[in-house]
Amino acid sequence: MATKDEKAKAAKDEKAQKDLLARLADAGEDALRRFSEAPGMERATAYAKSTRKQLDELTKRVQGISALEDRIARLEKQVAALAKDSPKRTPARKSTP
Repeated sequence: MATKDEKAKAAKDEKAQKDLLARLADAGEDALRRFSEAPGMERATAYAKSTRKQLDELTKRVQGISALEDRIARLEKQVAALAKDSPKRTPARKSTP
């Protein structure tokens, strides 16, 4: 069993840990605020947003390419099946005059 002193020390350590986490959180928030106020951040933010839009468009195009690849595969199978079913033709003979 923990003694009264051990419990008090554990409670003090826990409070110190919470204080440390609170200080880190405050420092992180302050750093983010300073970062957002830095010169050129507005431009960087706009660039990041436009890049995201471009990435979304690219994703849509790639999905469209996947659909086309599937369609091409189906058509190739159909052509192969038609090629097997069609009778073999002999080349036409040239007539001599």
